[in-house]
This record gives sequence, structure tokens and C-alpha cells, in this order.
Amino acid sequence: MSDHDTLTALNLDYVNSVQRSDTKRFDELLSDDFLNTNPDGSLVDRAGFLAQIAPPAKISGLACHDVNVRVMGDFAIIHARTSYTLPDGRPGSGRYTDIWARRGGRWLCVAAQVARS
Repeated sequence: MSDHDTLTALNLDYVNSVQRSDTKRFDELLSDDFLNTNPDGSLVDRAGFLAQIAPPAKISGLACHDVNVRVMGDFAIIHARTSYTLPDGRPGSGRYTDIWARRGGRWLCVAAQVARS
């Protein structure tokens, strides 16, 4: 499997893990020094992100679209658009950027930024 294919699969796994509140899987996907910029502009470390993800997701039907995976050696950037359903049934959308690094022979997410529209 190419790096592009691996990262495409990891991206889908990451998004599905958000929907499932799967902290166990995120424990495998995130680097120890992972940082996330939330839609409100706050910055959280790995532990803070896992705490945010742990409660059951309030949204449903989370899907990613227009995924753009750019591999640059042992570094990759993934840009994508999201759609989902809010608790009150209204549609929601956003964008995200995830930054991945190959460490110890495997790809780990080292940073992410999420925006909602």
C-alpha cells in the first residue's frame, strides 16, 4: 500500500473514531506531542483532546468530503470538508487539517485544526 493509500485509510479511521468517541483508537493514532486547535480557537494537548472525544458524540452521520492528502516524505497534510447532523436535526459542516508524521515506521497524527461553518 502506498503512503497516500495508507494516509487515506487513516484519515477515514480518524473521522470514524470521532463519530464513535473511540479514545482507544485515538490512543493509537495520535503522537505523544499531539496538539489540536478547536473551532473556538483553543489549543488542547493529547490528553485534552482525548477528554473531549470520550463523551458520546452529539452529532451523527459524520462524513468527510474533498479529501486532499499531500505526502512530503515522512510528513503529510490532509485537508478535508465535513458534513454531519446536529442534535436538533439541522445539517452541520466544517473543515479540518490534520498533520501526520512517520515516526518509528508508522504514521501518527501530530496536529489537527478543526473549523465549523
